[in-house]
Amino acid sequence: MGEDTASSSLPLNECRLLKTNLIINRLHMFLNGSAILALFYYRATNLFRIIQTKETPIIPYLIVCISEFFLTALWVLHQAYRWRPVKRTVYPERLKDDSKLPAVDVFICTADPSKEPSLGVMNTVISAMSLDYPPDKLSVYLSDDGGSWVTLEAMRESWKFAKWWIPFCRKYNVKNRCPEAFFAGGEDTLSTSSVFLNDKKEVEEKYQEFQDNLEKNSVNAKSSVSRNHAPTVEVMSDAKANALPLLIYVSREKRPGHPHHFKGGALNTLLRVSAVISNAPYFLVLDCDMYCGDPTSARQAMCFYLDPKISSQIAWVQYPQKFRNTSLYDIYDGRLHPIWREGQGLDGLRGPAIYGCNFFMTREAIYGTKKVQKGLDVIQLKKSFGESNEFIKSVQSNYKPSVRNDGKVSDELQKEIQLLASSTYCNNSEWGLEVGYIYFTVVEDSMTSLLLHCKGWISVFIDPAKPCFLGACTSSLNDMLVQQTRWSFGLMQIGLSKFSPLFYGPVRMSILQSMCYTALVFDALYSVPFYGLALIPPVCLLKGISLYPKVDDPYFLVFAFIFFSSLLKHVQEVLSYGDDLKTSFYELRVWMMKSAVCYFYATMNAILDKIGSSEANFSLTNKDIEEEQLKRHQDGIFDFQASPMLIAPLCTLYIVNVVSFVIGTVKIIRSQNGSEMFVQAFISLFGILVNYHLLEGMFLRKDKGRIAPFIILLSLAISAVFLFVGSFIVVY
Repeated sequence: MGEDTASSSLPLNECRLLKTNLIINRLHMFLNGSAILALFYYRATNLFRIIQTKETPIIPYLIVCISEFFLTALWVLHQAYRWRPVKRTVYPERLKDDSKLPAVDVFICTADPSKEPSLGVMNTVISAMSLDYPPDKLSVYLSDDGGSWVTLEAMRESWKFAKWWIPFCRKYNVKNRCPEAFFAGGEDTLSTSSVFLNDKKEVEEKYQEFQDNLEKNSVNAKSSVSRNHAPTVEVMSDAKANALPLLIYVSREKRPGHPHHFKGGALNTLLRVSAVISNAPYFLVLDCDMYCGDPTSARQAMCFYLDPKISSQIAWVQYPQKFRNTSLYDIYDGRLHPIWREGQGLDGLRGPAIYGCNFFMTREAIYGTKKVQKGLDVIQLKKSFGESNEFIKSVQSNYKPSVRNDGKVSDELQKEIQLLASSTYCNNSEWGLEVGYIYFTVVEDSMTSLLLHCKGWISVFIDPAKPCFLGACTSSLNDMLVQQTRWSFGLMQIGLSKFSPLFYGPVRMSILQSMCYTALVFDALYSVPFYGLALIPPVCLLKGISLYPKVDDPYFLVFAFIFFSSLLKHVQEVLSYGDDLKTSFYELRVWMMKSAVCYFYATMNAILDKIGSSEANFSLTNKDIEEEQLKRHQDGIFDFQASPMLIAPLCTLYIVNVVSFVIGTVKIIRSQNGSEMFVQAFISLFGILVNYHLLEGMFLRKDKGRIAPFIILLSLAISAVFLFVGSFIVVY
């Protein structure tokens, strides 16, 4: 008895301050910040001298000054992430009584079985059903935005296979509960007994049968997708004492002319439909390719939600996205480690933003029911939550849906579900405005988390040693650039809206948290200084126009210190997170590519969208990868098979800098006083070396993944025009 009491008094979670990182971060802030002040003093005094003497063209000098200002502003904002980094640990083994665990709903979204193959999606579904959690308290929902009969039939096959798979996992305490990963050797042999081996063989045969059925079923996957269909909801349940979780297929209504609000609309539909079927107080959101790698994830999240000290404040528990298909080189920065490093810093404030998936959240937070006063009549509640009487009942704490108990959906409830999944349900209500996921941007997760933090909720970030969720990262340059452009565009939409954290945040949350959100939504503005410093110094190098101090000038040391201290700080952050040195190089190269392409297009599109000249477009990242493309990814070779709009800017910038460096270096060597042009030559050389893969892709490679000759010729033409026109502009 005494031992049980002692264990129950132990904390379910701990938060540890990363003191070494904190000290290094703040020291760097002070030193680098002081050097930046000296840099701007130099720029201001030099600008005043240029205006008086007119010995240097003012336009290129001003562009460089503006570029440095943008870089500094973004650097200052990003320091908020580094102010107080923390690391959390949980102890799920201290959760003693399963009967006291709250129910959990799992939400998974898919849209097109031709781009998101059914086998991968169903492995995610099955892994979620197999979580180490009481089955009578677990329900798994799949939203199929394509209304595809292929996906529905795959769900039925998954239900059949789960009847074999889940008991097998429980019997032998399988740790890797994604069948595809398990049978691919993702877990050491659990036992050598003949009983286990026979059971494993039997389940493996069932899995092969499951695969074959899905393959036959997916022959016409592309033609099965609909953008004009009625809502469909099918509940799959086990009548034998809740031995399996509920499995529910949901295809919301889609009609031309009715906005569907992308993933945010799909999740809001799942919230409503699940409320009248299972109504768990907590829900987990997964991407369709992000399977459960650790079956204890729900228990780990409950270590926060069942902690009486903080549970009432926590809206969501965020896990990082980890990936099973990253190559040894990770040339596309697919692991997204810069985001997770910043997540530790956010967690030291009031918690991370929502990162799209892999998070547990409370219905109370997403509904906003804290502000719902007791005694409000049904008419008032319908203004917030819509016309469904059954859903209004579900908002009350004592609501117990009948489906959870008997697995049956009555005709009356089916009518309510059809209403909740209709394309017009959000009309004349606060769904997408104050209730549920917020609409108007393709990054509904960031918008929603911003508003929840502004309302006083907190979140936590947990990054356990064993990944709780494993997905498939982008394995081609085209997919990476498209994905990053979409994300950056959505974030800029927020930045240019009335909810811009630059103005909306400071009066509703801490200054540091507002700085983090401002940095997040305005990261696309890196394109401004990137283009300014990638184009103006090289052109001025050709023309012999000095923009930086001479090597023997004391201020040269200021510029050198800022440059190298920033690089070394990045290396320190990469190494402290457990990555190797080459990771810092790959991250820098990807940042340059994103600045040149993703951030540039995102900024332009967001401005056009703001003035009503364009319309947001959500494009799926293709999960079906060609073998040759996959091999190049695994070998660390860039695949340049992409749109000219994505590749041409990269090649153009590279050619401009190569030409400027070669000709400029010759001039420096011939000049008696070439030290004043050293910095500009170094900037071009640095860009050339970091992006050497572009030189290979244009001129040294012969394989299918090289840069197309048409794009090379186009880039050469644009470079020639720019160098010709730019040489006249910079003299003013």
